[in-house]
Amino acid sequence: MRLPLRCCALLAALALAGCGASDGQVSRAVEDLREARDADLNQIMLTVAEPGESIAYFQRLATAEPGAIAPKRGLATSLVRAKRGAEGVAAWREVTAHPEAGPADRVELADALIRTNDWDEAERVLDAIPPTFETFQRYRLEAMVADSNEEWTRADSFYETAAGLTTTPAGVLNNWGYSKLTRGDYRAAERLFTDALRQEPGLFTAKNNLVLARGAQRNYDLPVLPLTQTERAKLLYTLALTAIKQSDVKIGEGLLRDAVDTHPQHFEEAARALRALSA
Repeated sequence: MRLPLRCCALLAALALAGCGASDGQVSRAVEDLREARDADLNQIMLTVAEPGESIAYFQRLATAEPGAIAPKRGLATSLVRAKRGAEGVAAWREVTAHPEAGPADRVELADALIRTNDWDEAERVLDAIPPTFETFQRYRLEAMVADSNEEWTRADSFYETAAGLTTTPAGVLNNWGYSKLTRGDYRAAERLFTDALRQEPGLFTAKNNLVLARGAQRNYDLPVLPLTQTERAKLLYTLALTAIKQSDVKIGEGLLRDAVDTHPQHFEEAARALRALSA
């Protein structure tokens, strides 16, 4: 069984001390242990801890080590994770101004800018990154920016590249499908949502988008998917609204009734829509 890094470092330190190693060797081993422990804690704070707790933790680190870039990155990431957009942008700007900052930091700044709806500045930040820096995150953001500019050929190219650079492409395939949906290319959108669900069968957003794409083609049958009863009711509701918007009112009314009957609890949104339609 593999030992955690911090355990290996501790054993190394003890072994060195036991065999008469120099103080310098023991100190380096202990320092390795401290760095491994800190890295573990940082990762926990970035992924598992509550956003507020994570922000407070990295603020303390940044104050204690004002010249270090790692605490600044952690703080910026935590602020974005907490949906404190303007503060997240400011924190990532501080990171990118650090002498040790790299292209990945500028990509994160662009992501924070997009989250605050500053698409023009995000595009300028991405344009300044060398083209040789090729990552999933970079191309995912490039695709989103191209989408916002209605540069469809560029968007398709970036989405395709991004999907090829990750082992979990469901999210980017779903985004690409939604892009096709907004352009009115419903068949292509349907294929992409299906591909996303093949990669991640539980992705409800892709299920809902798939129903939208099918409904836009006046196909009001639910696709064959693994669905909970609640999910089935929600998708019937989505189909019903799509049908009504396309003036297929009778079909929409029937789908609303199915949604109300299918939901394991009271489905207020569908029931309210059905009452309004009946009135």
